[in-house]
Amino acid sequence: MNDTGQAPASETPPPAGEPPAPDGFAVIEKLNAENAELKDRALRALADVENMRRRSEREAADARTYAVTGFARDLLTVVDNFARALESLPAETRAAADGPLKAFIEGVELTGRELQAVLGRHGVKKLEPQGEKFDPNFHQAMFEAPDEALPAGTVTQVVQSGWKIGERVLRPALVGVSKGGPKVAAKVE
Repeated sequence: MNDTGQAPASETPPPAGEPPAPDGFAVIEKLNAENAELKDRALRALADVENMRRRSEREAADARTYAVTGFARDLLTVVDNFARALESLPAETRAAADGPLKAFIEGVELTGRELQAVLGRHGVKKLEPQGEKFDPNFHQAMFEAPDEALPAGTVTQVVQSGWKIGERVLRPALVGVSKGGPKVAAKVE
């Protein structure tokens, strides 16, 4: 007790219902734990924001690449019709054409090539699988034909050209596949 008859402040008991005053070391430990928790939460929030940014960039790139998919798919029938129109002319007629008929044939050829070039500028590419190994991701087999000269599973005939946009198939190539020939040798790496 001091001169006034009261207990020193450090010895004063806390009022009823209140916890005792913590010591300095316990306060520091509690603050350090809270600091570590807040730092962890901040790092997680930064990581979430970075992941969201990357995902948004990837989705925007996909949207740019694949935005014309429906339109391009619709134009493929136009490209096919130009090719069919030219294929319907016998080679002799095409070679003997002169004057307006020759100009018409050249106009159809030029328009078909220009249409393919425009599609190419927008990432739409024609699949040319003739002689390649059959790949179900890019080709649709319409029939099998026995051919002892080619390895089994080789595309022997293209019934309808396939197309892709970016890395996605827009329309699979309709193909005929060889069967019965020698097996394709496995690649040793």
